[in-house]
Amino acid sequence: MPSPTTIVLFHSAYGLRPAVHGAAERLRGAGYEVHVPDLYDGRTADTVEDGMAIKDGIGREELLRRAVTAAAPLSDRGLVYAGFSLGGSIAQNLALGDEKARGLLLFHGTSDLAEGAVVDELPVQLHVADPDPFEPHDWLNAWYLRMGRAGADVEVHRYGGAGHLFTDPELPDFDAEASERAWRVALGFLAEV
Repeated sequence: MPSPTTIVLFHSAYGLRPAVHGAAERLRGAGYEVHVPDLYDGRTADTVEDGMAIKDGIGREELLRRAVTAAAPLSDRGLVYAGFSLGGSIAQNLALGDEKARGLLLFHGTSDLAEGAVVDELPVQLHVADPDPFEPHDWLNAWYLRMGRAGADVEVHRYGGAGHLFTDPELPDFDAEASERAWRVALGFLAEV
């Protein structure tokens, strides 16, 4: 019997909170091996401002270093990288740098692409609120085109009227209907990678 697909799931700017563990359990229940690195060393935030302060205090390069350190021992398995908002940005950076990556699942967040980034038909799926103040239409359109030019096979799913972190039941942004639709589509995506 083949081993299950391994997913590395990165938390949002709020840190590794119960909602992220809940998402990991949902994925495990669907048969995936899931790892949830804590990039904040146990710290969590109650507001996005507090979360951004933690993120800024650690620094982007250090967050990426921590993410690489967490994922590297697993990367020979052909990982699916996934993340929420800030975690999506981090997951994207790692997936584009890992030639063995099997897929990239993004909830609520993207990242800029390094000049000359190239992937070989990497399956990518993004779930994002519409509109989303952190992922405006112009940015997403440009991101989609750049990902396509890099060789990714990209799907974007937009959720009208939902808040930024609409899959997080602990936050005011939560939208139960949009969250369930996103998870249904995401699990279908994962079944194919």
